[in-house]
Amino acid sequence: IDFKAKQQKKKDKKGHYTMIKGSIQKEDIITLNIYAPNTRAPRFIKQLLLELRKEIDTNTIIVEDFNLPLTALDRLSRQRVNKETLNLNCTLEQMDLTDIYKTIYPRAAEYTFFLSMHVTLSKIDHMIAHKISLNTFSKIKIMSSTFSDHSRIKLEINSKRNPQTYTNT
Repeated sequence: IDFKAKQQKKKDKKGHYTMIKGSIQKEDIITLNIYAPNTRAPRFIKQLLLELRKEIDTNTIIVEDFNLPLTALDRLSRQRVNKETLNLNCTLEQMDLTDIYKTIYPRAAEYTFFLSMHVTLSKIDHMIAHKISLNTFSKIKIMSSTFSDHSRIKLEINSKRNPQTYTNT
């Protein structure tokens, strides 16, 4: 990837997020990588998105381990999502943000996390983008990983010059 950082990265002291502003093929892009805590993840993510609202625009890709499924389809068990997660989904909707994978594959049941102890599969890793920018993505794919309990998500970005690939590991 021909990524050039334009601004010093922004991050919190606990290591829960990093925001980097830069460009790929001279096109502006902001990546926001979020690692949500295991407890109260929906509340944490919502608060962070609201705090960074002015910096999140149509060129932002949010790559994260939310530590929570956003929909019932994101769990093998199809367990319903709780009220806090519904509230987070409402905030994402109000900010015109959407899960890229779920938008391209709305009925797909693929998972990014396997917990062997409880034999559960879920999609707790997501790539979120502004709805307006969805046409800039050519492909998104969940790829298994042999070295982690999390799968990778590969996103191909259509550059005006040539497609670029961004992978979340």
